[in-house]
Amino acid sequence: MPNPPRDLSSGAMDEVRQRIDSTIEHGSNIRDILATHTGDGPAAIGWEVQAAVEALDVFGSRWTIEILTALYIAGPARFNQMKTLLDGISSRTLSDKLRLLADRDLVIRKVDPGPPERVRYVLSEHGRTCGRLLSPLVAHLKIRSGALRTSR
Repeated sequence: MPNPPRDLSSGAMDEVRQRIDSTIEHGSNIRDILATHTGDGPAAIGWEVQAAVEALDVFGSRWTIEILTALYIAGPARFNQMKTLLDGISSRTLSDKLRLLADRDLVIRKVDPGPPERVRYVLSEHGRTCGRLLSPLVAHLKIRSGALRTSR
């Protein structure tokens, strides 16, 4: 947990919690819709689990969440800016992960003509959508861990 915790006014915390609750309700509705089209039994459940794991696998790779989060919060960044934001990542790892995220259509490598030529990394529309979808989950986990709390 980051130290010190971030304090939110009770009004802001109430709004965050309401939006998390709304997301939970929508997620439950989506799950119900998918369940009606998947079928029953172990094979159907196995397919659902495999599809979920494949859909989420990029987020389980070391450094990808850090890179995506940095771009989501800070906006477009150049390579060395990313290295500064991500304490402990090697240049090789950052390069490899940015290439992976570009291959998965989460990040776009934008080349600004020079001289000198400058490269920026930005979230794609798909990357921004994933950030928006994950924000309620992250907020929920921050509240549960105590990283976000209501100011006193």
